[in-house]
Amino acid sequence: MNTKTSLSRFGFVCLICAGLAAQLWAQGRGGQLTDEQKLLQVMHSIHSQTLYDYVAELASDKYWGRLTGTEGYNQSAEWVISFFKKWGVEPAGDNGTFLQAFPNPYTLVFEDCSLSLQIPHKDAFIRKPYVYQEEFIPGSTSDSGEVTAEVIYVGYGISAPELGYDEYAGLDVSGKIVLMEREAPVGSNDVEVFKKWRPYSFHQYKLKNAAAHGAKGMLYNYHITNPNNAFVEGFVYTHIGSAVVEDLFAGTGRTHKEVVAGIRKTLKPRSFSTGKVVTIKNTTEHHPDGIGANVVGRIVGSDPQLRDEVIIVGGHLDHLGRCYEIMPGANDNASAVAVIMGLAEALTRSPVKPRRTILFICFGAEEQAVAGSKYYVENPIFPLEKTVCLINMDGVGDGNRLSALAAENYPEFWEYIKRANDRYIHRVVTPRYFTNNARPRLDAARFMWAGVPSISFAAGGTRRSYSYYHLTKDNMDIITPEIMEDMAQLLFLAILDMANQDELDFRRSAK
Repeated sequence: MNTKTSLSRFGFVCLICAGLAAQLWAQGRGGQLTDEQKLLQVMHSIHSQTLYDYVAELASDKYWGRLTGTEGYNQSAEWVISFFKKWGVEPAGDNGTFLQAFPNPYTLVFEDCSLSLQIPHKDAFIRKPYVYQEEFIPGSTSDSGEVTAEVIYVGYGISAPELGYDEYAGLDVSGKIVLMEREAPVGSNDVEVFKKWRPYSFHQYKLKNAAAHGAKGMLYNYHITNPNNAFVEGFVYTHIGSAVVEDLFAGTGRTHKEVVAGIRKTLKPRSFSTGKVVTIKNTTEHHPDGIGANVVGRIVGSDPQLRDEVIIVGGHLDHLGRCYEIMPGANDNASAVAVIMGLAEALTRSPVKPRRTILFICFGAEEQAVAGSKYYVENPIFPLEKTVCLINMDGVGDGNRLSALAAENYPEFWEYIKRANDRYIHRVVTPRYFTNNARPRLDAARFMWAGVPSISFAAGGTRRSYSYYHLTKDNMDIITPEIMEDMAQLLFLAILDMANQDELDFRRSAK
């Protein structure tokens, strides 16, 4: 790490406290402010109320949940771009625009969706309907249609002959509805073991495998809204919670907890027919030719030798759209976009300009298989070898403390964050190690696989009696604007510190 601390090289963090006092003294006496004191003014101009207002706009109904590919997402992108233009952030996308477009199929979900259990009674059935969102959520990539059929439990829905494991062996699921778990029966901590199972942990694999075995529907024991899945024509599925699972296991002589524990312990399938009949009805509209886009803007570095080196600040703009109610996505991830906007404005107003280029990316389709960051990594606007790092944010608007995922992977990178926080912001920021072995769940995973040092920030520490993740409850009621202000001010200091070093190479110390 370069240890120069001259003001021209901008090792300014150690002077902040003294600078603030000097600023107040100078203002009181009507004196001129130094560049460092002006810098503090810019940092303090990042206000929690402004960031809160940005989140409120993006989470409003006018953008219909910001599902990538939809007009609502496109309008939210244009709204962000309007501020980039106002502040003088330069376009860095396709053909002189702020957009980097990529193919992105999507599915719309409409209100006429339901799930019910058919309970035998004499020579007929009594219908037990389940409650939307509390007990079931329609599959966000389900085809439109209705299926009534017997439910077959298929564990994790995996057919892996090379592992001697097939949860469909000996079963006829043709025309039936399968009930399955998410992920895989092994954890990701044992890297070598998990690698063998990883391809079978993807939602897309599970759905396609069920359809390939002739199933007509699926109950997915994953109680969230989730557009990260495949679309198979004629295949209807829905997400369920514990209430539905318990009903399906009732009277079978088994408990769900014991069956899952047995599968994980022995790595032997325990598939069986539940003897229960359910009806899934979904009303959807699939758009196979959808187009998504990343929003990309830049502040060009001031140093002719260093401007080709790039620091990326990113977070996903998209959320879940409607399923079938609007999913606002206030924390996930309007909060990160708000922080990016606060940073962009402050950095354009900084009296000391970054020597390296700062690239802002509001990713599309993170909720749809982390597709926007995948596209960027495969089609980088700046060479990845010249990309110093990615600072990623995902869910930074709810809580009183921050976590820094993969900070322990890149100790020199983390040191810039830690120094700025220790000397000025004083938030609890916990560094964590990231193995990055499982299916990608955040944009930083794509960059790390491509060899780009990445730290991903999230907020937490708030205890709630309910979960709001991927539900309608992710709204403005949960937003903590002060944590976003501290996030933005912390990154403002750290980014300028990094951008103005003579040398910067976080790869050399990577663990």
